[in-house]
Amino acid sequence: MKSRLKIEALLMKTAKSKLEWGVVYLDSDFNWWVNELSEKEHWDTEEPLSIIDPRQMSYLLDLIEGLRDYGFQHDYLENAFFKFSIDKELTRPKDHIRLVRCNESHHDAEEPLFWLPNNMDEEKGPYAELLDHITQLQVKMLNDLHTFKQMLTVDDLEEEIREKQNADFLEGRSSHSFQEIRVILEYIPAGAEVYFDEDDDTFPAKETPPEDLIPDDDTTTEEDSSKETEFIEEYEAMVWDEDEDEGGKSS
Repeated sequence: MKSRLKIEALLMKTAKSKLEWGVVYLDSDFNWWVNELSEKEHWDTEEPLSIIDPRQMSYLLDLIEGLRDYGFQHDYLENAFFKFSIDKELTRPKDHIRLVRCNESHHDAEEPLFWLPNNMDEEKGPYAELLDHITQLQVKMLNDLHTFKQMLTVDDLEEEIREKQNADFLEGRSSHSFQEIRVILEYIPAGAEVYFDEDDDTFPAKETPPEDLIPDDDTTTEEDSSKETEFIEEYEAMVWDEDEDEGGKSS
């Protein structure tokens, strides 16, 4: 009950904020990052803010579908993000996109949405609540679908997350929210012995993520560069009013 009250208080505080627009850019890691927000002082962090793009969220929603039979509550997802739609592409800074805040559910949205995590309170805020929720359900689902030597626990999965975050830190990479959620939803313990009947199709082969999603390292090949160009063009196609003058700078 106290946790719920804290979340509601945080949401009320957020509702009074002037978070109305943002400027984002696509980095060489194929992730989108925040360059500027109309209001950023509520984020007590020196780390760059990550934002999930429409294609990444579509991929995560497909993974989340598997958790619905185990009690997934959609409100956790809706409350965990500030949602933005595309306003226009900017020429200054180059290859940046201006977003405007919207309050639509992704079910009702007619335009592609970008999702900024509401992690102003990293430990008890709505985004942290979402991570806890899907972590518990992922462990529950895995224990239900597979027979392990030992039952998996939330601690097992959280240790995997910490290892990924530590690896990013040691390699000088900022942790992106897409990867944080993806690690949870794709988690299967490394080296775990799974016992099932090979003739039983209850356990389908795990899908391989699309190759054009984020690479694990920072190595950029000629093929990667071509994909990045196509990726940017894809988002340019979302931007309307191309003949609009360039006077609408973020300010």
